[in-house]
Amino acid sequence: MQSMYFTEEHQLFRQSLKDFLQKEVVPHIDKWEESGTIERFIWKKFGDMGYFGLATPENDGGLGLDLFYTVILLEELQKVNSGGFAAAIWAHAYLAMTHLNKEADANIKEKYLRPSVDGDKIGCLCITEPFGGSDVAAMRSTAVKEGDHYILNGSKTFITNGVYADYMIVAAKTNSSLGNKGISIFVVDRQSEGVTASKLNKLGWRASDTAEIAFDNVKIPAENLMGEEGMGFSYIMEHFSLERLIMGINAHARSEHALEYTLNYMSEREAFGKSINKFQALRHRIADLYGDIDMCKEYNYSVAYRLDKGQYVVKEATISKLKSTKVADEVATECLQFLGGYGYIEDYPMARNFRDSRLGPIGGGTSEILREIIAKMVIDKKEYKPATV
Repeated sequence: MQSMYFTEEHQLFRQSLKDFLQKEVVPHIDKWEESGTIERFIWKKFGDMGYFGLATPENDGGLGLDLFYTVILLEELQKVNSGGFAAAIWAHAYLAMTHLNKEADANIKEKYLRPSVDGDKIGCLCITEPFGGSDVAAMRSTAVKEGDHYILNGSKTFITNGVYADYMIVAAKTNSSLGNKGISIFVVDRQSEGVTASKLNKLGWRASDTAEIAFDNVKIPAENLMGEEGMGFSYIMEHFSLERLIMGINAHARSEHALEYTLNYMSEREAFGKSINKFQALRHRIADLYGDIDMCKEYNYSVAYRLDKGQYVVKEATISKLKSTKVADEVATECLQFLGGYGYIEDYPMARNFRDSRLGPIGGGTSEILREIIAKMVIDKKEYKPATV
């Protein structure tokens, strides 16, 4: 069924990307996982290859390609077996840069978007707060206008690329009395006075830097407001569809990679005179896992197709992340079990896959929050609509 979505040009892109990742990324992954720092040179190499500009229009320095090039990028990134490296790349390209693509004016695009496409600047998206978690509307950060500046105060947490980014896309309340209708979006230079970041020590995603960020009377030029004041919550909600679909795609690709590795191991591992892939109990568990992965993948492709056609897929993308990350956790657990004692050894890739997978049902909206969003749409008939400017 992949031919429904992937052309010959897509497949050529996939092969060249595979080659690039094997040559330029894979040899460094273990070092980056150990150090928790992704060396800067790789960002420029991604930029030179055009990988950061897949979804950016040509007149802004990108390639303006359809969404299935992004699907391929996400899938192949999962196969280097570092959720942290993959997250750093897609958080830059599809969290920070999505807001630049959609809400930035010409001046901001020139200063931040074009260097982001080229790999000269790294971005991060700052929404989640220590006391808010998945509840975006409960944010406490404020940006008060004073003359030709806004004064930003507050804190953010769990921010991918938050330590080493050059700029931050920050959500803050410009009118606290209006609730979620008082939230606005800004681009903030990382070197601004009053910005501090501390690195968080994570269970998985070890290669990526994840930060808690504090803003203490940070002066933001008024021209760094993106889109309209008070429209931030709508922008965030609109882009959540892409973020959740990304995490759904990541999950099915991570699962496919884990199952492929496990099947190779099982074909070589012998017990009681035969390879363990000949034992019915294991074969049938593999069949179930394969079926679950394939259903997620085909569903995710269909949602990507609809999103690429401009449809508002908030419900479908929410389902994508909820179900795909659940399956990925099950696959990681089962595949680690199939490897027996070797699955528990860090030198084997399943240990890292197991740890990295656990972030899926948490990041980008917890599964509990996603279930409530779906319940509101299915039971309460709530309708979510695109932001209107």
